[in-house]
Amino acid sequence: MGGQVTAVSRSEQYAFSKPNRPFITLLAGLGVEGDVHAGKTIRHQFRMTYEPDLPNLRQVHLMHEELFDELALKGFDVSAGRLGENITTGGVDLLGLPTGALLRLGEEAVLEVTGLRNPCAKINDFRTGLLGEVFALDPGSGEFTFKSGVMAVVRSGGTVRAGDPVEIELPPLPHSPLERV
Repeated sequence: MGGQVTAVSRSEQYAFSKPNRPFITLLAGLGVEGDVHAGKTIRHQFRMTYEPDLPNLRQVHLMHEELFDELALKGFDVSAGRLGENITTGGVDLLGLPTGALLRLGEEAVLEVTGLRNPCAKINDFRTGLLGEVFALDPGSGEFTFKSGVMAVVRSGGTVRAGDPVEIELPPLPHSPLERV
């Protein structure tokens, strides 16, 4: 079971969108080389003001390109890197992965999925009404739905490019569902 990388992105500064790149380099225990969110401790601009010493479980942001097709049907023009992700995938059910799943990207890189991206209100600054499409409360179950990708930490570094395969290795049973990080 697997898919492929369809785009890679990084930004040296805090900005909502990240420009696409020909490749990114993943650094074990840190994240994407040259990306503002790389680091051993929290690099999220808001959270690091009150939790600066917590481990960075959000070193790499991955998003499934199938979300862009779903959003286009609702009138939103979104493409790779525009929602701040580092790695865009195709053919990978990122949201269905359990916590601790390993993603092997290209020849060397290995990511460990840590949880769901908790989308912030800045998404509505990018496209009005978009937050409601990627984050919603199910009135029947009372459960939240998070569609804006998953977060991961880098276990083994390496170079990642569009077109690289994504291989999935599930952790031992029982699996723990993804929660927001």
